[in-house]
Amino acid sequence: MALRHAVLAALLHGEYSGYQLAKAFDIGVANFWHALPQQLYAELAKLEKDGLITGRQVVQETRPNKRLFQVTDAGFAELETFAAAVSKPSFIRDDLLVKIHAADRIDTSPLIEQLEERASAAEARAGLLASLLDTMRGVLDEEEYLRTGERIGPYLTCLRGLSFEREHRAWCLRTAAVLRERRQARAER
Repeated sequence: MALRHAVLAALLHGEYSGYQLAKAFDIGVANFWHALPQQLYAELAKLEKDGLITGRQVVQETRPNKRLFQVTDAGFAELETFAAAVSKPSFIRDDLLVKIHAADRIDTSPLIEQLEERASAAEARAGLLASLLDTMRGVLDEEEYLRTGERIGPYLTCLRGLSFEREHRAWCLRTAAVLRERRQARAER
């Protein structure tokens, strides 16, 4: 997957400025695709040049002018082609896991601290995703929203993000506890 597909998918539900797109990435898309704001602005320019999105200038009185972008028919066709292609299996690439893999031969104190920090960050992200899901659902319960909701794609990706963050938090806390117990047992010998 290229950043272009993530940007096109984020623009599916209306016109967005670069700033709004960056915010959308921070809140919803970031749970499955990370991009810096400057990467997003560069990708918007490429997509517009390639005819996959179109931009229009909005003149503002008290603020700088802004450009709003939306997906073109060619952009929708690009997403259709992308969606039809076979996806590669996902994999984990995480430097903390390399450190944990070496836990038998290194001081685990810094690892325990890093695991607890990761658990805390995962808990915060899970809270944000749960809040976002509540907002998307409105007055509907989850099963009703899954059957009838307007924007099911963003909802389902947020559900995946929430599940990931909760599981990641649990794994970090358990791993930190195991390493702490093993360190304590070695100290008592």
